[in-house]
Amino acid sequence: MSEHKHGEMDISVQEKTFGGFIKMTQRAVILIICILIFMALVNG
Repeated sequence: MSEHKHGEMDISVQEKTFGGFIKMTQRAVILIICILIFMALVNG
């Protein structure tokens, strides 16, 4: 078994997945805030 060398593994796929997750989370939070504001305005 070979020795592990820190920083040698290709993590480009993981970075892309994480970036997509962060983008999706931001959009979901913005959508939820907009829905809450809309509900507050309509409910009066």
